[in-house]
Amino acid sequence: MKLGSILPLVGLMAGILPAVASAQADYPSKPITIIVPYAPGGTTDVMARALATSLSRQLKQSVIVENKPGVAGAMGVVEMKSAKPDGYMLTMTPVGIFRQPYVQPVPYDPIRDVTYIAAFLTYDFAVTVKADSPFKTVKELVDYAKKHPNEVDYSTPGRYTGNQVVLAMLAKNQGVDFNHIPYKGDSDATNALLGGHVKAAVVTNSILPHFKSGSVRLLALAGEARNPDFPGVPTLKELGYDVVVPSPLGIAGPAKLPAPIVEKLDLAVKAALEDPDVKNAAKNFGVRTYYLNHDDYAAFAKKDFASEKDLISNLGL
Repeated sequence: MKLGSILPLVGLMAGILPAVASAQADYPSKPITIIVPYAPGGTTDVMARALATSLSRQLKQSVIVENKPGVAGAMGVVEMKSAKPDGYMLTMTPVGIFRQPYVQPVPYDPIRDVTYIAAFLTYDFAVTVKADSPFKTVKELVDYAKKHPNEVDYSTPGRYTGNQVVLAMLAKNQGVDFNHIPYKGDSDATNALLGGHVKAAVVTNSILPHFKSGSVRLLALAGEARNPDFPGVPTLKELGYDVVVPSPLGIAGPAKLPAPIVEKLDLAVKAALEDPDVKNAAKNFGVRTYYLNHDDYAAFAKKDFASEKDLISNLGL
């Protein structure tokens, strides 16, 4: 290429690069949208709104929450994938996004198409029945399922969610069959239980108010350890069932999100976990905050995406 043709290109790049750097330094200069890939009223929605309020105060810009349920929590990634990587379109990223590519065709790659910013909480999956249910323990639920295959129907916030994985693992572990009834979110799944439409539900920490009011009975949690906000509720692991389903939740942007924007958002998420309003929202729902910075969260994403393939195959999902 001749020198005369190179010089205009160099001049063009010289003008573009400072403009890009300035845009990143001024970020955010307009409202930010965060997609919640579940229906309103559930744990993810409540915590996302508390986080958004805290981020708004820190970043001096409105942070808007949009609910887009579907694809077992992957709709946020689907919607965000084609967004401009400028930090103004983000999404909540539940672990279900790593599972979906193995169970159905999806228009995204959870590693190639996503920039992981930070994780900020971890769910507890609760095996739940109504307060007047005849099932008082997990053993009683399992024993009934052994005698009545597929008669124990249970609700969750969607197919292939971690919620479904909990009872799929328990079913495989015990050689029984449960009948899965998917809904659009925790709130709908809980209402199905309270309305007597299903015998059980596997929901997240949003069940806490119903637990406190005595309208439901929690048979077990699927975490590594008990949650002190659910006193007296054992884990499936301590009951002798080889069922542990960890579920950190984070926030992410499109691929190629610039490092300065990632760093700014990461630090803002970390600071939000010390915000009294965020702490209060977490306490009200019995949620445990769980911070991973952008590097650690990206490493977790790669590891979990790789492990989900074997999980899905082993469970026959």
